[in-house]
Amino acid sequence: MAERKLGAVESRFADLIWENEPIPSGELVKLCQRELCWKKPTTYNVLRKLCERGIFQNVKGIVTSVISRSDFYARQGEELVDEAFGGSLPAFIAAFSRRRSLSDREIDEIRRMIDTYKEE
Repeated sequence: MAERKLGAVESRFADLIWENEPIPSGELVKLCQRELCWKKPTTYNVLRKLCERGIFQNVKGIVTSVISRSDFYARQGEELVDEAFGGSLPAFIAAFSRRRSLSDREIDEIRRMIDTYKEE
């Protein structure tokens, strides 16, 4: 999945696609010009690179995602936990909560998630 990591600019570009898909490539060029101040070649170069990485596709001038935003970021999170914490979600949460306290609402939400997965 390393080939699917996005830099800050690529991430903003990807978000534009996810927010507007399916989008004609010409409309994507206009959108990128307005939102990112990009010229047409920049838009097509970045799109081509992300298509080659299997994140998006451009079929007959219509740009769509191959992987949804939520699935993409879920995979990113899984990779982080695997690489940095040996696949241990509790180790990740412990490291995260050392620097930032979890609110009561966040704790309740995590408990609900755990209970939901226990039931399945």
